[in-house]
Amino acid sequence: MREMTDRQRQAERVVDLGLAVNALLAAVKLAAGIAGHSRALLADGVNSASDVAYFIVVRVFVGLSGKPADEEHPYGHHQLESIAALVVGAFVLATGVAIFWDSVNSLFDLLFKQEAPRAIRLFSLWVACGTVIVKVLLMAQANSIGARVSNPAIMALAKDHRNDIYASAGAGAGILLSIMGYPWFDPLAGAAVAAIVAKTGVGIIRDSADELMDSVPSGPLAEQVRRSLAAVPEVRTVEDIRAHRFGPYLVLNVTIGIDGNLSVAAGDAIATAVERKLASEIDLLRNVYVHYHPAAAGG
Repeated sequence: MREMTDRQRQAERVVDLGLAVNALLAAVKLAAGIAGHSRALLADGVNSASDVAYFIVVRVFVGLSGKPADEEHPYGHHQLESIAALVVGAFVLATGVAIFWDSVNSLFDLLFKQEAPRAIRLFSLWVACGTVIVKVLLMAQANSIGARVSNPAIMALAKDHRNDIYASAGAGAGILLSIMGYPWFDPLAGAAVAAIVAKTGVGIIRDSADELMDSVPSGPLAEQVRRSLAAVPEVRTVEDIRAHRFGPYLVLNVTIGIDGNLSVAAGDAIATAVERKLASEIDLLRNVYVHYHPAAAGG
């Protein structure tokens, strides 16, 4: 229980820090983008504002995921972490599409002289550069803690911090080139960054959906199960492996073949040995269900 409390506390710390920093960055970038006449920085500010919205959503879901198990949720509420990651992915994708559309419209207006270019202020460049530095630090923290506590929502936030690095770096490059006399680079940078952001959003949605749809075991997990059971001499075959994920935890359903001449009691003893073997070697394995039947001749 203490381990789960520490895990919850670390996850909430990542979300709280990200929420506070994104709120500050959104205000600074929106103000600087408007005052500095930078379409790229303004788009980046909108990106940060959307970050604030879904960080709040993730904070709620991460908090709820720490609730203890009950009759309706015997394995706890950790699936909410995957749902939170799904929400993050949806926000990232929507933000990328919106920024891309706005940037393309602005680029079209500049190229066809429907919009007169406005001189971009130098302080916009410093804001973009400062954002990159801040986001590198936040990404490192989220990656470290997300991997340590196996939390998909925190790993999704780490990917979003990485997106923000690309976004701010792209905005900075567009601002610099615009200052040098190429005004169309500013909205072009915004469009390029938006495409990267949208692509990452799709990736986050795909990963979190896989977890919710029980797309396990992976190849390495199945191989680990077979390797472990190869050390149990009474197990003649491993015929099927199914796994279900509950947040960071796994529940395994394994079908094995044993000597058909053994008694039920002996088969039960083998199943118990299998359960103990897997529980001792696979991290975060909550439960194992073993089904056994006579192995095929020569198996």
